[in-house]
Amino acid sequence: MRRKICVWALVAALAAPGAFAQKALDWEQVKLRFESTNPTLRAGQVGVNEARAMEITAYLRPNPDLTLSTDGTQLTPYQGVYQPFTGTQLSPGVSYLHERDHKRELRLDSARKNTSVAESQLEDQERNLLFNLRTAFVATLQQKSVLALANENLSYYDRLLSVSDDRYKAGDIAQVDLDRLQLQRVQFETDQQTALVSLRTAKIQLQQLLDDRTPVEQFDVAGPFEFTEPALSLEDLRRTALANRPDLKAAIQAVEKAKTDHQLAVANGSTDPTLSLWWTHNPSFNNPNDFNTIGGSISIPLRIFDRNQGEKARTQMDIERNERLREAAEAQVYSDVDSAFAVWNSNAALLRSYKSKYLAQATRVRDTVSFAYQHGGASLLDFLNAQSDYRSVQLNYLNLVAAYLTAASQLNMAVGVEIVQ
Repeated sequence: MRRKICVWALVAALAAPGAFAQKALDWEQVKLRFESTNPTLRAGQVGVNEARAMEITAYLRPNPDLTLSTDGTQLTPYQGVYQPFTGTQLSPGVSYLHERDHKRELRLDSARKNTSVAESQLEDQERNLLFNLRTAFVATLQQKSVLALANENLSYYDRLLSVSDDRYKAGDIAQVDLDRLQLQRVQFETDQQTALVSLRTAKIQLQQLLDDRTPVEQFDVAGPFEFTEPALSLEDLRRTALANRPDLKAAIQAVEKAKTDHQLAVANGSTDPTLSLWWTHNPSFNNPNDFNTIGGSISIPLRIFDRNQGEKARTQMDIERNERLREAAEAQVYSDVDSAFAVWNSNAALLRSYKSKYLAQATRVRDTVSFAYQHGGASLLDFLNAQSDYRSVQLNYLNLVAAYLTAASQLNMAVGVEIVQ
């Protein structure tokens, strides 16, 4: 009998909702999973690997050329005897283009700087995607808090309805007042259902960024959803952003690459000689010691017309273009940091008032008016208004916390590192 009870208890536990739900992920776990699974980031990493493979191509030496030639094959008989291959000359040769002025080294340097730019661009892409991830993470925490508030409000109101029902049975309140109280419960039920749908939607958006196919009911995140204000200085934020923003780093690296490309264009305007060496077998010579001979040559192009003038001019102008883009990127850094700091500071100012004053006031007014109404000291309208005010203040506070945390994420993105958790 005891075994049957244990078996049925195990079956009930496994069948319970959320029995297979995974452990709630915190922010660091979400971020690590995102960095390893997000398809966009993985595609960007492939692009970096492609740029790194181009370094191999850039540093390759020119291939030598192998030439096989023959001459002297007889087409007519000699003294009545047709021996066509008697005087055939065999002449294999090898030639090689010698690159001057460090062209190969400059190509490699340009390819490496191109890889650095690609890496910085990938970091910048990750920076923007992390903001989207953090926003979705905060939205999920926000909807969990809103759902908890809706459940708490509904539970509190149900307790008041129970007391009001007892008062109605005792003849203390009229039927119409009880009906109005019961009708007001619809608002709390609506809040609860809306919060459930919003939470499910927020989880789906977060799972999309994680490329996670876990059922929504089994997916959960956890983390602090509260207002904590670190001491931040605008000047410190600006300096940190200038040192860490990957888009600004990519712009600086693009200037250095443009300079290297100009050096390569100048080097490509120089002359590269072609060195050749060959061996000849000529059995038709009267001198038996001349049957096998070697020879060599050097071919030097005359760069009279084409000295790579157009590429030299283009790469010189490209340096100036990338310098202007770097200045634009730096201006964008200042703009992003200043704007994000202003929004963050504004939300922090509002939250200070809510946390120090309005939350306690709303709770105190609700409890006082509820107590007074239950004992006949307040009207039904006062009671309903107090409930509505408490609900609005609490919901506004949660929305402000979400806006503050989102502004903190915006500030982190503007700076390029996580300075506000």
